[in-house]
Amino acid sequence: MSRLLVTGAGGMLGRDLVAVLNSRGDLSVRATTRAELDITDPQAVRAAVTGYDMVINTAAWTDVDGAETQEEAATAVNGHAVAHLAGACAATGARMIHISTDYVFSGDATEPYAEDAATFPNSAYGRSKLVGELAVTRLLPDTGHIVRTGWLYGEHGSNFVATMLRLAGQREHLDVVDDQRGQPTWSHELAEQLVALTDAALAGRAAPGVYHGTASGQTTWYGLARAVFTLRGLDADRIRPTTSDRYRRPARRPAYSVLAHDRWAAADLRPLADWRSALARALDTVSPEAFGR
Repeated sequence: MSRLLVTGAGGMLGRDLVAVLNSRGDLSVRATTRAELDITDPQAVRAAVTGYDMVINTAAWTDVDGAETQEEAATAVNGHAVAHLAGACAATGARMIHISTDYVFSGDATEPYAEDAATFPNSAYGRSKLVGELAVTRLLPDTGHIVRTGWLYGEHGSNFVATMLRLAGQREHLDVVDDQRGQPTWSHELAEQLVALTDAALAGRAAPGVYHGTASGQTTWYGLARAVFTLRGLDADRIRPTTSDRYRRPARRPAYSVLAHDRWAAADLRPLADWRSALARALDTVSPEAFGR
């Protein structure tokens, strides 16, 4: 029976991942929250990793705007702590899957970013996550897997989909930006993909390196908001398009966060499904309280 350690198990993706893993009878899973394992403590990390076959790191500093004024703190979690985990895996022989982000790219492309496209983050958050990626690549060249994702929504934690449905009951019209393009990704489906990658990696079928864990297809935040309203039987014309300059924020948001998914085929795995079908399944199956039903 393979033994897995999950870090960041209290987050949106972490909770979905643990649920999917625990539905399997052939895996032994230890799920650790931030309170249970401080990944910035190298000694604690080494002790925690010992004895495990795979470490899946979903722990992260996710306050994108806060990172602009606290980049050192963000990098301690998203970068240096990842190096602690990767170093411990290298020392004990464990494999590792690390969750990264579309923010490692500049966001000014016009076609989907390939897994080996040049990185150029334009925010402190993106820079902090790139430090983590480089640590995995350097310390685990043969057994480290990096899965970049973006535009996550799910049952646990705050997210755009839940916000739109909450505001639907409070405002007649919602102005939503239509000049940022990406791939809305259901955290539950990403969790299932991570488990499939775990199986492939442990069986030696998945090469190390970068994979892109985002839904297929693409849209804007405006397009996503309209889809959410439509699927909930609400009037999508209540959503009005606007531009990013109407919402000034400390961290620069990528205008183009569309990722290519070519590497999954080599591991005999399919990319995630189209964002529209995933959104329909999410709104149909997630608890009513989470998505404002």
